[in-house]
Amino acid sequence: MTTSKLPVRPSLESLRKQAKKLARDIVAGNAGAIARARAQLPKAELPLSQRDAQLVLAREYGFPGWKDLVKEVKQRVGRGLEWAVSEARRFIHDNDVEGLRQLLAEHPALLSWRADKDDGGLLGMATGSFGDSFDPFREERFTRAACAELLIDAGAVVAPAVCDGLIRSRAKGLIDRFHRKGLLPRSLKFFASLGDGDGLRASLDTNADNLAVVNEAFMYACHLQQGTAAALLLDRSITLDAELGRRIDGGPGRSAFIQYFIENKPDVHNPDPFKPWQAFVEQQVMRAMDNGDLATFVGRLQREAWMLSDACVKFQVGLIEGTAAALNDRAAFLRALLDLDPAVLHCPVAPTSRAFVHAFTYAQTHLLPMLLRIWPMPDDLPHAAGDGDFARVRRWFDAEGRPVLGDLANHFPANDAWIRENLNWGEPNVQQVLDTALAWAVMNNHFEIADFLLVYGADINTNWSSHEPASILHELVWHKNYEAMQFLIDRGIDMTIIDYRWGGTAQGWAYHAAKDEKMAQWLAEARQRREQASR
Repeated sequence: MTTSKLPVRPSLESLRKQAKKLARDIVAGNAGAIARARAQLPKAELPLSQRDAQLVLAREYGFPGWKDLVKEVKQRVGRGLEWAVSEARRFIHDNDVEGLRQLLAEHPALLSWRADKDDGGLLGMATGSFGDSFDPFREERFTRAACAELLIDAGAVVAPAVCDGLIRSRAKGLIDRFHRKGLLPRSLKFFASLGDGDGLRASLDTNADNLAVVNEAFMYACHLQQGTAAALLLDRSITLDAELGRRIDGGPGRSAFIQYFIENKPDVHNPDPFKPWQAFVEQQVMRAMDNGDLATFVGRLQREAWMLSDACVKFQVGLIEGTAAALNDRAAFLRALLDLDPAVLHCPVAPTSRAFVHAFTYAQTHLLPMLLRIWPMPDDLPHAAGDGDFARVRRWFDAEGRPVLGDLANHFPANDAWIRENLNWGEPNVQQVLDTALAWAVMNNHFEIADFLLVYGADINTNWSSHEPASILHELVWHKNYEAMQFLIDRGIDMTIIDYRWGGTAQGWAYHAAKDEKMAQWLAEARQRREQASR
């Protein structure tokens, strides 16, 4: 079966790229690539998923699966680059500048390392922000400026993704630092983000007729609260798009239009492409939902019927996911949206969505009947646990209680790289599935299922959380779910676990983040009772 020989010191990054290339070549119809896939996976449907491409590659190197290949690579490499990257990640998270400095001296290749062409490397780790960083307090905690400074001075490659990430997250301190060092691209959206009038005017001359580029720069000017730059760019957009001018001048007016975006922060993460009027109307609808204003929500959707059309299915899915992720009940908004018969209800193939994930993570299972009008319930262990379907949960275990999950790619979060990356969970494994199933069972008060999962391998002290590593107990603080917290406490959860970002316990979250002194006191007393009982 072996067709290739693994190098003495293989690179996991190179192997991942080989698998990606194989998948791309198959899509392109390359006969050799197709033959390789057929030789290893004769029954697989083409084109291959990334997971199946990795499996083909592993078998070509003589290993039964990708995990086996990864294990061999790590054993051979030892304290090589892969290890150094993981250490660098830890040093950056801990803001350990001296540790990072020593590591760079031992592994200078880290300065140019990137997971892929769209990755920012170590500099991306240091400057990347998990949330909005316009507030200096948040920027200090969400980014690692001192580590970024060290990396820049040491000669780290400044990938485009790093600069784009800075203006998306509004990390103004880092933006100013990069600007002083001449590291920001001299393009329209960066001049707009800086409020650089001279640069804007010179760049506008170059991009005189490119409406998409001008609109993008306008949105970034509003995003970074550069009002003068935004006004200059909006005038140019209206010169190129008379209909935009008619809508704005016949509606809020140019100054109010700009001010609305400045105050409400336009979405610059997934533009497709930037369309200022569409973004303005869509944001008003989302803001109405956030504010619990059902009348404005429905009225805006009715007046702007294009938001319910095939062209805006992505926006409709975003609204649905927003109702499922809200800590406050937004069932009335989802019901009203579906009553307006949006195009998402009639898609031959429903677009991918995180709606079910949000519903179980945020304990919004009363929305499931409406979600099921659009998507089928995923058939995996975590969704069965979150839904309280004990019969389906048992189906994933054998007579001895051992997990029999089959293909992990069919289970959340093994099939969701985004959440695994957020939780620092790495390659998919059975424990991740068990722990997520436990979390969803507890979050939704399915305690019999949770007990079953604890008996058969789930970890009560998992660092599962909705975003970054914490614990199930941390997450329950936001839901004020005393019953579920008591369930975990009674079964021995470690109440001293601290979260990844802030270094706080669940009790700390209750007091400082949720500002619920009563809950913080309740957790403190529960911990004291446990400590007294163990003496």
